[in-house]
Amino acid sequence: MIDAVTIKDVKLQLGELCKQKRQSYEMSQEDLAEALDISRYTIQKFENGKNATLDTVLKIANHFDLLNNLYQALKDIEKSNDINSLY
Repeated sequence: MIDAVTIKDVKLQLGELCKQKRQSYEMSQEDLAEALDISRYTIQKFENGKNATLDTVLKIANHFDLLNNLYQALKDIEKSNDINSLY
């Protein structure tokens, strides 16, 4: 049986990455929320894998200078021609 990655797995991984980056900068959830102009509750939910909206992901990636890495990963996927239509 192949272990498939689920959306929940990705949300949890994104939340963990956010928490690690935030803590490495010695920021509280409140500090990050203020910097991004979102609520502390949104950060808390995100870190727990429960609120990974695209807007929140991009704001956090941008704040921690990960936006270029994310963009490059998307471009690499595009270039690999491994994008299969679901239709």
